Amino acid sequence: MEPIDVFKALSNETRLNILKWLKEPEKHFPKQGAHLPKGVSVKGGVCVGDIQEKAKASQSTVSQYLNMMQNAGLLESVRYGQWTYYRRNEETLSRLAEYFKTEI
Repeated sequence: MEPIDVFKALSNETRLNILKWLKEPEKHFPKQGAHLPKGVSVKGGVCVGDIQEKAKASQSTVSQYLNMMQNAGLLESVRYGQWTYYRRNEETLSRLAEYFKTEI
């Protein structure tokens, strides 16, 4: 985790909201997993299209945001068929909390 990359990723309101929404995906994305065959789970991941719809932004913008957040270590992704599902990287978020406690 590079703190400056994390701070850059979170310096945008929509990206920060995405991280907040992914904390409680069942609450913010009630139809998550609708594209998956019955019985397949992506462990809390949310499809890019569902994130795009909630963010009210273009697909390219949301993809760019998600990519930036993933590169900063804030998100993990899993691909299933033609869909990519994103979830929070709780390990990085724990390290970030520790960074604030010890360094700032």
